[in-house]
Amino acid sequence: MSQHRSLKGASKITVKRNVLKRFERVELMKKRGVFKAGTSVIGLPKTKPEA
Repeated sequence: MSQHRSLKGASKITVKRNVLKRFERVELMKKRGVFKAGTSVIGLPKTKPEA
């Protein structure tokens, strides 16, 4: 019996994500110069991933 395509390994997934995890948003905002040290990570503004 073959494995269903939705159960294949995560390494095969190449879909561009449009939702970032909190640590990814903080890193991206630091790169852009928007996030300052000491700022709360709760209630971050929405950020679009780099294209």
